Amino acid sequence: MPPHAANASVNGKQAVVRRQSSRKKWIAYTRNYELYLMLLLPLAYYIIFHYLPMYGLQIAFKNFLPLKGINGSPWAGFVHFDRFFHYYNFWRIIGNTLGISLYSLAVGFFAPIVLALMLNEVKNAAFKKLVQNATYLPHFLSVVVVVGVMLTFTSVKGGIFNTIVGWFGHDPINFMIEPGYFKTLFVLSNVWENMGWNAIIYLAALAGINPELYEAAAIDGASKLKRLFNVSLPGIMPTIIVLLILRVGQLLNVGFEKILLMQNNATLSASDVISTYVYRTGLLESSFSFAAAVGLFNSVCNFIVLLLANYLARRVSSSSLW
Repeated sequence: MPPHAANASVNGKQAVVRRQSSRKKWIAYTRNYELYLMLLLPLAYYIIFHYLPMYGLQIAFKNFLPLKGINGSPWAGFVHFDRFFHYYNFWRIIGNTLGISLYSLAVGFFAPIVLALMLNEVKNAAFKKLVQNATYLPHFLSVVVVVGVMLTFTSVKGGIFNTIVGWFGHDPINFMIEPGYFKTLFVLSNVWENMGWNAIIYLAALAGINPELYEAAAIDGASKLKRLFNVSLPGIMPTIIVLLILRVGQLLNVGFEKILLMQNNATLSASDVISTYVYRTGLLESSFSFAAAVGLFNSVCNFIVLLLANYLARRVSSSSLW
């Protein structure tokens, strides 16, 4: 057989194989069409509410005029970014944002892990379920309700916190107007509200650990504490790393609604963060371009931190987002 005829035959066979492979894929898609239809709603959500609005980011580089619209407004370059960087409270806002976020990360991220590890050691199923229900139910409370509970508990007259303070002979403290207490109240209330809910994913990861590993460790004479550090923690470490990367990627994003509800003029020095500053300048003062520039700066910083966190996680472990 001539060489060109042999090549044609090989190419023909490869084409047939590719067509068969493509046909099999389409058959698999049609068999699972319900799953792909379920993806349409979240895809539409992200496209409509996350990607299409990116078109409006250009107002961060313009002097946006509502009457002229986005395209008709004149370009301003980096004027709004320069204005923010030279704002006299710039470092206070950045410091408050990082302070609250790092405080939340140090306390709020690890609290669900500890709770999940403790619940994993509980053998009484009824008690375990009771604790789980009691800890994750606060997650479903409205932020307004949570702040209302905080106001009641910290009230100068009859508040449980000041009642305890009175037992030790001290004068009542108005916690909600003291800047020094703001970050602690915010972080601890977040822990109470979300600890049980966030622990669910760690409990699921713990349930996936092979029980034979615990049995082998017990046979080798390992105590419960050693089994925890040598079996449980390594078993959920990939989950911890992935969630930590995602959390670090939101470093400059703090609970805007809750901070805004807790915020007052007395605590502004400790509670003014990027998100509340954007709200105040963008909506209350109608500085749309300036607020967009500040928000874009916040998003870019978060993106850079996410890339760095993923890079470091990939270097020190086998778990990462990509």
